[in-house]
This record gives sequence, C-alpha cells and structure tokens, in this order.
Amino acid sequence: MTKSELIQRLADANPHLYQRDVERIVTTIFDEITTALAGGDRVELRGFGAFSVKERGSRVGRNPRTGEAVNVASKHIPYFKTGKQLREKLNG
Repeated sequence: MTKSELIQRLADANPHLYQRDVERIVTTIFDEITTALAGGDRVELRGFGAFSVKERGSRVGRNPRTGEAVNVASKHIPYFKTGKQLREKLNG
C-alpha cells in the first residue's frame, strides 16, 4: 500500500473528513515518527509495533563489478519490530 492509497482508504472510511485533512494528518504522523527517529528516540505504537534506530558498523564490502574490496562506513538504519497483536493477526 502506498501513502496515497492509505490516505484514500482513510478518507473513504471517514466521510466526515476532507481528503486534504486526512492527507495532512497522515503526513504529520509520518513527519513526527521521522523526527523522533532522527532525534534518537524510539516510537512505539501499541499493538502495531515499534520503530527504532540501529547502528550498522563499518565493514569491508566488495564491488560487485570488479570484486575489489571497498570500505563501507558505519551508518544508522531504521528498524521496525512488530507488536504482539499484529503478529497474532498475521499468523491467524
């Protein structure tokens, strides 16, 4: 599902809200999650899951074209862990 599909589904499910308001709500939620993660915080949505940031250490990689060793710098990556209710719903 894309962001625009999510907005459309929410707008359809809530006919009392304008689509532009639903779009603003979804964008604000995503922006707040992004801002929190960028600040090093963890975002937990009970029953759904938790977003956090993990550090991937530096390593030596390989250039797939030449096979030459390449140093890859350490970086931070977003990580999502599903909540118990979501896992149960997915697994029946």
